Amino acid sequence: MTDQHAELDAALERVIETARAHLAAVRAANGRIDDDAVWQAYVELNNASFEYDELLLDAFGEVTPWDVEAIDPDEADERFGAGPGGGDGGEPSDPHPMVLSVRQRRDYRVPSVAALLRAAQAARRAGVPEDEESAPVEGVGEAVLELLQAGDGSLSALDVPELEPLDGVVMVSEVAVPLDLESFDDEDSSGPFAPGPDDRLVGRLDEHPFLSDAEEEIEQAR
Repeated sequence: MTDQHAELDAALERVIETARAHLAAVRAANGRIDDDAVWQAYVELNNASFEYDELLLDAFGEVTPWDVEAIDPDEADERFGAGPGGGDGGEPSDPHPMVLSVRQRRDYRVPSVAALLRAAQAARRAGVPEDEESAPVEGVGEAVLELLQAGDGSLSALDVPELEPLDGVVMVSEVAVPLDLESFDDEDSSGPFAPGPDDRLVGRLDEHPFLSDAEEEIEQAR
């Protein structure tokens, strides 16, 4: 047996071994998404297949059905934080951790206070057992809070006919220190949103509500 044939046999055994290791990793992950072990086993199988395909081509001018390209193992390690300082599949250590802050403001017009209060009261009643009486919703501010709570804090809970959206803005910043709610009083409405001296504004998105032609005519007439 020539050295070239022995090299081919070894490469083929490597394909078989890595294929088995990949199958074992897939079984162990049991459907888990983005599993480190599955990805690393995939990289090893891919590269073993690529190496065998190249050797087969050089030796006999033949190819395998596997259309693969080599994957840099170092890049694969970085993908899962297993490179220098990354540990065994854990998050890579970063001497410069980054915190992003997203600040959003959206204004609304209340066409009918009574209608808004009724909608909020219905939302509050839905969260109270049938044998208990819900407290009345008092004021538009409390009504909006009730709708937000019913929607788990999502602003999409305010997409209701009882509120007309006005302009809004979203700002994304890189901040040095994450938000510490305990350092602000409950009545402090500006402190949690005020940028710090080392914060850097990345950009802002201006939101303009979509108006139908009829609504735009009414808006212009105001």
